Amino acid sequence: DELLPNLAWATHVIWLAAIVGDGACTLDPQLTVHVNEERVAWLVEHFDGRIIFTSTCSVYGAQPGELTEESPLKPLSLYAGTKRKAESFLAEKNAMTFRLGTLFGVGDLFSRIRMDLVVNYMTAHAHAHGKLRVFGGDQFRPLLHVKDVARAIVDALDQPQAGVFNLVKQNTRMIDLAYQIRNHYPDIEVEKTEMPFEDTRNYRVSAEKAKAALGFRCAHSIDDGIEELKHLMETRKIKEWSSARYSNHQFLKALLEKQTTLQPARL
Repeated sequence: DELLPNLAWATHVIWLAAIVGDGACTLDPQLTVHVNEERVAWLVEHFDGRIIFTSTCSVYGAQPGELTEESPLKPLSLYAGTKRKAESFLAEKNAMTFRLGTLFGVGDLFSRIRMDLVVNYMTAHAHAHGKLRVFGGDQFRPLLHVKDVARAIVDALDQPQAGVFNLVKQNTRMIDLAYQIRNHYPDIEVEKTEMPFEDTRNYRVSAEKAKAALGFRCAHSIDDGIEELKHLMETRKIKEWSSARYSNHQFLKALLEKQTTLQPARL
């Protein structure tokens, strides 16, 4: 495997490789299992150093109360299920697994931003259309700025602890997020409508374990993320925010369709 020569000299591996998101993972389930599960199993077999792995809080599914690392895991999607499986491979390794809340914000001025994440999407939609329609609104999401993830990963390289840690800035109801965005766009209209289906993405997560054991602290607020997206839109750093390139599901779907078209016909 091409990674083996690098694993031979590496002391630490930060494993970010994954197909991320419910929609993207359902496009090719076999590929999703290969990338999200089988490659992690391969890493565990071939590397004995320190591993930093990013998982997701969606492994908890929809449960009442504030969830901790000891809460039962009830993944409701292929994406969450593959992450849960990957976590199990790392259980006996010198590994730190971060279960991430829903990310938002801008990492830097050169990386590919995701506009299919709720804070980013709602901010861009408010800017482009002058209104926000919120379905239901009482669903909670655990939110986290991407820069705070990056700092946690860097800090974890030199920390002795192993195991699973939730990383979350705060748990926010979707209707409250809409009104928070309106604070930055006072003229937009916020409309709350009935949920046409049951939204299983409704859960709250505690990061107290990471705060106590790792000294985890968030430096970036939801308002910071909203302002970052607002600046990108106002300065037209992003001109077509709904482009497929900013959505994992849309980008992967187009890529898979292109590969299918280019494959020679089977005789």
